[in-house]
Amino acid sequence: MASQDLRNGQSIQDLIAKSRNRKGKKITEKTMPILLFIAAFISVLTTIGIVFTLIFETFEFFQRVSITDYLFGTQWYPFSGNNPTFGVLALIMGTLKVTVIAVIVAVPIGLAAAIYLSEYASDRARRSIKPVLEVLAGVPTIVYGFFALTFVTPILQQLIPSLKIFNALSPGIVVGIMIIPMIASLSEDAMSSVPNSIREGALALGATKFEVAIKVVLPAALSGIISSIVLAVSRALGETMIVSLAGGASPSFDFSVTGSIQTMTAYIVQVSSGDAGYGTTIYYSIYAVGFTLFIFTLIMNLLAHYISKRFREEY
Repeated sequence: MASQDLRNGQSIQDLIAKSRNRKGKKITEKTMPILLFIAAFISVLTTIGIVFTLIFETFEFFQRVSITDYLFGTQWYPFSGNNPTFGVLALIMGTLKVTVIAVIVAVPIGLAAAIYLSEYASDRARRSIKPVLEVLAGVPTIVYGFFALTFVTPILQQLIPSLKIFNALSPGIVVGIMIIPMIASLSEDAMSSVPNSIREGALALGATKFEVAIKVVLPAALSGIISSIVLAVSRALGETMIVSLAGGASPSFDFSVTGSIQTMTAYIVQVSSGDAGYGTTIYYSIYAVGFTLFIFTLIMNLLAHYISKRFREEY
């Protein structure tokens, strides 16, 4: 082989360089799978470590507090002197208030934006609007929190005089604004993946463009749209800074959106800021609340995965 290469005019230096390149490729082929496996293993190991940390610390909490009182109690007063109560339903109610309001705000606007970008916008308009949505998604949540407290709440107080400075309505609206880009972007991707032949067939049958968007494209992209909404709800459940700044710190088990609330994430922030000493029941309660929040978000993510698999359309 070497003599043939020499006869073809290649020098010995070229042959040596080619041999070295082959050795380098062999080393790369052997080492890269190992490095990629290590990266994947670190990710899995980190997840397992987080889950087991939550489980062990939550177990310590339930050694001190009855799990029945925790799951079914409606009063959450951990700092209440000699008789603290740990009824997590009060925190769950606050979290659900914010999440429901956010969904009511985000879903119609997000879907409307997705339909416009997918079915009506020109390429130039799409290239202009999409970066704006991405910028909106990149705004730090603490900025959203101050926006809710200093801008949205005073406006709402002009419309609802009974609205308190800390309430569920203002952070719910702002969380909804925050998750609009997620719904709009993912839904638009799902709608854009619908083949144009389906649209053209519907138009050929006499359907208007709006009817094509609502009655043809939207059902065809339903799995991706529902998955985007479920993921956005999961994001709203775990929001921290907006509800910490604008929601208050008064957990209550009621359906009012005008009074102060406290969500699960806001309580974790409160205790983590130094209100409880290490090893106390209040300290371990943040792990129990964190584990509860983890279960909620896990269920939402599994639901999104199931929906995307169950209702996926393949073209």
